[in-house]
Amino acid sequence: MATRRTFLTSLLAASALPTLTWADAGNPRYLAAAREPDGSYALFGLGTSGQDTFRVPLPARGHAAAGHPHKPLAVAFARRPGTYALVIDCADGHVLHELSLPEGRRFNGHGAFSAAGDVLYTSEIDAASGQGVIGLWDATRAYRRTGEWASQGIGPHEIARLPGSDDLVIANGGIRTALDDERTKLNLDTMMPNLSYFSASGELLEQITLAPELHQNSIRHLALQSDGLVAFAMQTQEAGDVFTPLLGLHRRGSAPILASAPEPQQMRMQGYAGSIAFSGNGAQVALTSPHGGVLSVFDSNGTFQEMISRADVSGVGPAQSGFMTTDGLGGLCSVADGALSRLNTAPRAWDNHLVTLPV
Repeated sequence: MATRRTFLTSLLAASALPTLTWADAGNPRYLAAAREPDGSYALFGLGTSGQDTFRVPLPARGHAAAGHPHKPLAVAFARRPGTYALVIDCADGHVLHELSLPEGRRFNGHGAFSAAGDVLYTSEIDAASGQGVIGLWDATRAYRRTGEWASQGIGPHEIARLPGSDDLVIANGGIRTALDDERTKLNLDTMMPNLSYFSASGELLEQITLAPELHQNSIRHLALQSDGLVAFAMQTQEAGDVFTPLLGLHRRGSAPILASAPEPQQMRMQGYAGSIAFSGNGAQVALTSPHGGVLSVFDSNGTFQEMISRADVSGVGPAQSGFMTTDGLGGLCSVADGALSRLNTAPRAWDNHLVTLPV
């Protein structure tokens, strides 16, 4: 009886413990990885005015992160192809878990949580075959790996959950890399990128591919509107092709729309779109081109609107009146009504992405 009483007392005490939220981590709106002046790396939480809300050291260069939908937890991913993914308590800065990959696998820079936050999905590559894999991790059991399924393509990169469901959309970039030099590309002549939609159980729901003449446009990054419209950013692998479209828009059941800027502006993007985001009101979509130092803004139908110069601009996320950007010079800027305003300059080089957290 004493044992039962002790158990019940412990249960009641546990139920009385406060549930931490993102407010306990300083109410960050964004996550971003960066390189610091001493050459070390860290993941930062950022507020709506560009201020730091927390800092957590990383063991090597980071890429993107996945924020838990309810708790102040984030999973930080190594630059692709990488071997670390760290589950971080953003309220106190502690690393809670390090995900353990099966032999021969590499993380590919991105992941996403289920709507309830109980499952983490990670984009991975099988080093031997080059095939894409989506890993499944149980967030309620110390992030134990519980399964996997094929991404139905080579080089899956960003993975995102569709609003209001547990269906997923995956950008299969199409590029296979060498075993001994994982930045060397092996299949540029035959690569076939695709955009694939899956149920939470791994059932392929829909897949779109590009026209044959665009097969070297690697589909890399994603942004989602609340109504399910998917925007995807591309990077051409065809040397010297600076006019190829780098923005795609897709709604399930429809053909994709590919969008370009007028030729003088398209040239400035240098065939490379880094990050992508819808504006806070969903009316616009922006692409960063760090190689060209420009941010390109389109409306949600794919019509080009404006191009804004900013050296080494890379990360972009939604803001209430437009966009927030980060760059390799430490800048955090807001973009609204065609104007860029510097909010803050941090003593660090921001990496590729500005990850938006749930609010």
